[in-house]
Amino acid sequence: PMRRLVFGALGLFATAAWPLDFRSIGEVPAVLYGGPSQKTEKLYVVSVASPVEVISAIDGWAKVRTVGGEIAWVESGALAARRTVAVTAPVAAIRAAPADTAAVVVSARKGVVLELLDGTGAWARVRHRDGAQGYLRNDQIWGL
Repeated sequence: PMRRLVFGALGLFATAAWPLDFRSIGEVPAVLYGGPSQKTEKLYVVSVASPVEVISAIDGWAKVRTVGGEIAWVESGALAARRTVAVTAPVAAIRAAPADTAAVVVSARKGVVLELLDGTGAWARVRHRDGAQGYLRNDQIWGL
């Protein structure tokens, strides 16, 4: 029993060190399923470009976590390599530079999906669908 506990704890630490694998839904909305098969329950449809975290993959299917924390399965072909993030703050200010004092380029409400251009450091460089680009604090978005 003690050996199992030690190995289990080591496994948790190793998993936490792995980078998260975020993708986005491709060019068409995707159905999320209860299991890795079209024969399982259809849970709901996810919008184009929505960010998802890939937890695991098996036989053409990906187990994903959505911005709302739901876990479901999606066909791997429905995922795109393009990265997006979702605004989690009630209203987030996209700024001209990575600083709280920089001018606001545009504001985005909770749930708005933005294209991720660069996500290093405390700020992410993003593009709004209307073309506006700027910087958003990482604590105001999900998908990094």
